Amino acid sequence: MPRIELKGITKMFGKVAAVKDLNLVIEDREFVTLLGPSGCGKTTTLRMISGLETPTSGEIVIDGKVVFSSEKQLNLSPDKRDVGLLFQNYALWPHMTVYQNIAFGLENLKWKKEDIARKVTEMGELVKISELMARYPSELSGGQQQRVAIARTLAPDPRVLLMDEPLSNLDAKLRMEMRSELKRLHQQIQSTTVYVTHDQLEAMTLATKICLMEEGVLQQYAPPLHVYDSPANLFVADFIGNPSMNLLELSVNGVENNRWMLGDRETQLVFSPQENGSLPKVGEKVFLGIRPEDISLSLQGKTQASIYSVLPSGMETVLKVRFGERLLSVVVFGRKDFLPDTPVGLHFEGNWYHIFDGTGGKLLATGGLSLE
Repeated sequence: MPRIELKGITKMFGKVAAVKDLNLVIEDREFVTLLGPSGCGKTTTLRMISGLETPTSGEIVIDGKVVFSSEKQLNLSPDKRDVGLLFQNYALWPHMTVYQNIAFGLENLKWKKEDIARKVTEMGELVKISELMARYPSELSGGQQQRVAIARTLAPDPRVLLMDEPLSNLDAKLRMEMRSELKRLHQQIQSTTVYVTHDQLEAMTLATKICLMEEGVLQQYAPPLHVYDSPANLFVADFIGNPSMNLLELSVNGVENNRWMLGDRETQLVFSPQENGSLPKVGEKVFLGIRPEDISLSLQGKTQASIYSVLPSGMETVLKVRFGERLLSVVVFGRKDFLPDTPVGLHFEGNWYHIFDGTGGKLLATGGLSLE
């Protein structure tokens, strides 16, 4: 399967830049999710890779072959890029059976009948719809239609698989099941896959790498857990994670012996950065990022807070805790419940707390946190 390279890709719609100078390398057999809020340029990027959208400038290379170059005035059509496309709308032919829908593309490619029959059977077994071959789309559930669309896309053996929010029409339970199936399929067929989603959980669970975009600009490109544990900036920190990361705006009151004194009129904390942290200046404003699961609670503690709201779900409980004038999100794992206004103590353990620059939002350091 091929490697995909995007070199300085820009796409303008009039005076609006949908994608700005995007440089991206998708390695052979990777599963890359293009993630970000609506309008960030992720679908436009996917369509430019497929050839459905023409970049304004830059170069796209698939498997060592230039498929688009503004400088060379080269732009190969989608059918010459050997990519498989799967969209939010399954676009199954209603008058055709499942078998005929999967076979349709192969017939257009002039495959022999015996090869088509073998391939359709193979695809049916792969996506577990062998018993549905004689049915029509109207006789299928949403999940079954999705499997047919996947089988049809995979049947011609495309070198690249491109998917644009293919699970968004499914209910929550079925979406979870199909995520598992897509991950299994990727491991089985070893395709190079690019997947567009605005669902961070989908991106985290499926991808080998996440490409997070905002307003057409690449914010971070890394494996999911690296993005979660080491967000490049405030946007990434706030976007990834549910509940969102707690962000506290504080001042740097002093720096001594690898200890940063952070605080405001009601909060005083000590931050101990790991190596290679960028040293802030005393008096600077910074943002302290704390993941909800990195706050532990006890009925006793140096810092007193109180329970504001409780959302138990069985496996975990999501809390809002009043800490001075702030409300902090806290995740407590297990079957636990709390009464509102219960006093609790806050504890910070581990080394996954982040300091971001107060103006540009860039990550300055990651380290431990304690109460002064």
